Amino acid sequence: MTNAGALTPAPSPRGAAVDALLTLPLFEQLAGVLGGHPYVKVVVDREQGVWHVLDSAVHSFHVNYIATEIQGLTLDQLDAELDRFNHDVYQAPARRFLLGVLSLHSRGGPEQGEPFMVLETTEADTMGADLLIEFHAFVRAHLDPALELLLKPANHGQENALAAVPETVVPRARGHALSAAAPFVPLTLASATGRLRAFVSREEYLAARADLTWYDIVAMPVVPDDIPRLAGLINALPTTPLSHTNMLAAGWGIPNAIVRGVLDTIADEKLDGCWVRYEVTAHGFVIERAEEPSDLAEPTWHTQRVRLDAPQVADVPLVPLSALRAGDRNRYGTKAANLGELHHVLRHGSSRLTGYYSVPRPPRADLLGHLAARLGMPEDGDLAQYAGEFLSRHVRAPAGIAVPFSVQRRFLDSSPAVQQSIGKLKMALELNAMDAVDTVCVQLQHLVRTLPVPEDLVRALDAQVVEHLAGTSRFAVRSSSNAEDLPGFSAAGIYESHTKVTDLPGLLDAVRQVWASLLSPRSVRLRHQAGIALDDTYMGVIVQRYEPSPLGGVMVTCNPTNRADFRNVYLNCAHGSTADVVDGRTLPLQYLYNTVEGGGRTISLGAATEDLAPQTRDHLGRLALAGRLLQSHFATDYTFAGPLDIEWLLGPGDALHILQLRPYSA
Repeated sequence: MTNAGALTPAPSPRGAAVDALLTLPLFEQLAGVLGGHPYVKVVVDREQGVWHVLDSAVHSFHVNYIATEIQGLTLDQLDAELDRFNHDVYQAPARRFLLGVLSLHSRGGPEQGEPFMVLETTEADTMGADLLIEFHAFVRAHLDPALELLLKPANHGQENALAAVPETVVPRARGHALSAAAPFVPLTLASATGRLRAFVSREEYLAARADLTWYDIVAMPVVPDDIPRLAGLINALPTTPLSHTNMLAAGWGIPNAIVRGVLDTIADEKLDGCWVRYEVTAHGFVIERAEEPSDLAEPTWHTQRVRLDAPQVADVPLVPLSALRAGDRNRYGTKAANLGELHHVLRHGSSRLTGYYSVPRPPRADLLGHLAARLGMPEDGDLAQYAGEFLSRHVRAPAGIAVPFSVQRRFLDSSPAVQQSIGKLKMALELNAMDAVDTVCVQLQHLVRTLPVPEDLVRALDAQVVEHLAGTSRFAVRSSSNAEDLPGFSAAGIYESHTKVTDLPGLLDAVRQVWASLLSPRSVRLRHQAGIALDDTYMGVIVQRYEPSPLGGVMVTCNPTNRADFRNVYLNCAHGSTADVVDGRTLPLQYLYNTVEGGGRTISLGAATEDLAPQTRDHLGRLALAGRLLQSHFATDYTFAGPLDIEWLLGPGDALHILQLRPYSA
């Protein structure tokens, strides 16, 4: 083994150090910042016995550096054989190069803590135990001996490979533990100027909530899911990008991040109540004092209007979900229509399933070979057929009934008192008298919840349940509005769902509760701000068989913290109800799954004490791939890039039950 202390730097390309002992001063000279941590890229050349430490501001990709600076190729020559090149550096057992990232961390906080280094490979790297041991040993020998070096497994495959290796040989850092201690995590990249409001508890927030307005920036341990529309959010503790709150923030395009210790900083600098400029980028955040505007102009979104397709409220029947197609959204709502379309795809397949993989994702001409590998397809197979068969093997669509908009309209029209109150609400909205709006909404909701359901509707609903859901002991009743899942208006969490329904009286009550949620003060306010007229808004209802499950969750078929990442989907789950994931009550387990090269990694254990079993994580990897295929089918554009937001359960026999799927409007 080379004596690291005797190393002498060799002549280096621009933005790199070659064959050097890496000290903190040299590291700081080359380091960029990723996720709040300084980092450099490293390349170990096993053939030459040297390593290269790269400034990522100069060298964005390991493979580009290897091709141009070590092998003397042009970028055009690299692109012509990129898949082979990537295989040689990331997957070949006898590879020449070992590639990774070296980041600087600190125990006990960035100011006073003891520094240590973390080495990890790229997520798609298939290094086994021997290469990981070698990689760690090489870097250890070329790093300042005073700095501790831990290896972070980059994916579940590496975790499994290292399971039998003692930590005395390869000391390790767990990705979920590093994520939990991360000083900064960007959630929505944006900037805003507004009044900073800090609350150390939910009780403080609730006491001030009525006074919050559109130009406020709220900082809390975790911002709750009943927020009005605001200018920015700051979470002081870990949360998930897939909570209702963070989905709304992403849909609104407001800056949002996790910033450790932010409440102490706000208190120390006396920023509570002050006007600030708040900006979130991929690499960091800014909170600095700003001048209060002398004349508060209306926000631009007050003049923007969300486009709403004309609802169709002519009488149509209650039908099973399986009878619907995507085009039925204007009669039954987007959620119901999408579930009907899912039933169709699982029965008949779709030629669109391979769309995402067929489009160039620079620098690749297409990803079809990767998809074929994920599906285990032979060379002469039909890729769309294999994709359809994969979905039909692993995915289930819920049995259920769709109640159309026309039923809600007839129900509301049956009561003169309801119609009179709706008239009052329209007048209050026209005058922008929001206090009166809230009062009328509460009265309307009470009327809707207590109004008897006409007997013909009771008989129709009972008949459909008997025909299509007979033998069900528990139902889930969900919203399916035309005023949600729209570009610029996600409506995440503002309409109700009920999952403890067991009989016809309870079913009728739950349906009325869902209808009433269309008229809640919060939902009416948010739609009014988006320019969605009350007259254009309708609520369909979905009645599903409740599926008990040991595991449920939500995923989006993108990486919400890095939208340039075309490989990964973000998946959250918790033991039990999916509601625990999205409403913020439980911090979920969080994963990224690579739907190109394959594999997954654990981002956070959330409130759990241990990770899921490897077999269960494999099931979730299949769900991620299924989601990517369905994204292609449901896309309305021909880049197939619009991600889906999918709620799911792990059912009997490890079948993956999709409860709802909709556009991820962030």
